[in-house]
This record gives sequence, structure tokens and C-alpha cells, in this order.
Amino acid sequence: MSSSSSSSAVLQLPGDPPRVRLATDLLALIRPAQWPKNILVVPLALIDAPAWHLAGLARLAWAVAVFVVASALVYVVNDIADRHRDRGHPRKRDRPVASGRVPVPVAWGFAGAVGTGLAALLALHPTLAWPVLVYLALNVAYSAKLKHLPLLDVFVVSAGFLLRMALGYVALDVRYSGWLLVSVFTLCLLLSLGKRRYELVVASRSHRPSLSGYSLPLIDNLLLLNAGLTGMAFLLYMRDEAPLGSHGPLAMLASVPFALFGLFRYLQGVLVRQSEGDPVRALLRDRVLVVNSLLWGVLLAGFLVAARYPELLS
Repeated sequence: MSSSSSSSAVLQLPGDPPRVRLATDLLALIRPAQWPKNILVVPLALIDAPAWHLAGLARLAWAVAVFVVASALVYVVNDIADRHRDRGHPRKRDRPVASGRVPVPVAWGFAGAVGTGLAALLALHPTLAWPVLVYLALNVAYSAKLKHLPLLDVFVVSAGFLLRMALGYVALDVRYSGWLLVSVFTLCLLLSLGKRRYELVVASRSHRPSLSGYSLPLIDNLLLLNAGLTGMAFLLYMRDEAPLGSHGPLAMLASVPFALFGLFRYLQGVLVRQSEGDPVRALLRDRVLVVNSLLWGVLLAGFLVAARYPELLS
């Protein structure tokens, strides 16, 4: 259920001492480039929080840290388990374990240290435990069997993002919003299918057995289906469930061009430019998508402020 993109690129100079190279490779194992997924998804519960206060924000920050460490543990274990298969992938073969730069015993020791850190974080806030434990259990099942089953593999990956959202709601102790969960789930399906499409085009099917159950026409149709579902679910959330009061309908209408353009831009990248579909790379490297997201974020923030502090408009 971990990201299928390669570990973050790390600059290593030929003259680096062995300890420095090992430390750099261990850092690459936990994939800092993937941490923005947790930083972006876990705090989504803030949208539904009736009020923001320091205690709640502190718990939310702790929840983000917990999921960063939990996902890091998953990345390390998956890299160990998949090292033989990764060696046949054009990009993943350069990962620290697959390439042999980090010996397997060292990687297992590092996984143990990360797991100990995760246990310590959860011991201090045990109420955050259940989404993380479900996430870890789901990853065990994913690594053992589910990632080899076509269609089910992308559903499991997307479920991991719902668990990230759930952790944010647990941390803030606020009510779940059904349409927001649906929109995030279908968006994650969209992103996961984009990755599968890239892998189907550039990688060997032997690297990911589940690819045998996909074809380009199937994925292209599923991409369009999920894009439509994502846009509709989010707009329904804006209209019916978002804490925007009387501003909800206007916020929904104002969001339409930003939501559609963001979906169109992603589909253009996957279907036309043949990009790998990695959501983190798309967010950080596609300047057009970044500008669109920032403008949309500012717009939604304005509506939230107007709904919570109506006296500012009087």
C-alpha cells in the first residue's frame, strides 16, 4: 500500500565517507519526498472542525508525525520484501536495498528502530492507535497478497489515505463528512490508476503481477470514471456538508472551474504527457497545478473565514 514511486533522489558525492553514504541511503529508505501526503491528507479534518484551538492543532500535528513514522516503517519493510522484484524495474532498481547499498540485516535493524519510535509516539497518545494499526495490518495483507490482485490493489492503496483522514478526525474528535471521504477515496483511486498506467507503459508486467489484469483501454476508462466521481462528490460535499453555512452554494459554484481544471490537468499529464501520475511529484513539480491549487485554497479559506466569522462582513 506504500507509494509505488521510487524513493526520493538523494545526492551522494563519490568521496562521501561510508557512514555518510549509509545515513543518506537510510534516509532515502523512509522516502521524505512522500511525507507531504501525510501533511496534506491528515489535516483535512480541519475543514470540518467547528473551531480551531491550540490543543487540537497540537494533537493534529502529533497525528501527522505518527503517520509519517508509520508510513516510513511500511516503506522500509516493503523495500526489503520487494528487493528482488524491484531489481527488474527501471527506477526502483536504484533503491538502497534493491541496489545492495543497504544490506538486508541493516535494513531490518533500521525497520526495528522506526517501529520502536512509532510505538513510543502511540504510547503517548493511545487514542490515535486504531487508524495506524489498521493501516499497518492492511499493509501486511497488501504486501503478502493483495497487491497482486488487479483492481483490489488500487482500492487498498486508496484505503490507506482514508485511514490518514480518519486519524485527523480522531485527533480533532470531530464528525466525519461522508462526501468528503468519498471524494478523497475516488481521487486516490484516480491517482493510483495513473500510476498503474505509467507502469503498464514503461515497466515489465513481471515487476507487478497485478498489471496482467489491466489494459490501457481499461485504465483510461477508469480514469475518466473516477475523475467524474471525484468532482461530483467534492461539489456535493461543498453544497451539503461543508461548514460554510449560507456560503455553501456560492462556494460550490466558485470551486467548479478550479476542480475541473485540476482534474483536466492531471489527466492531461497522464494521458498526453505520459507522466508517471505520482501525486507528490505532480503537486510539487507542475507549476500550473500548483498555482491552480493555491488559488483554489485561498478561495476556500476565504469562504471558511466568512462562514465562521460573519462579523467580518458586517
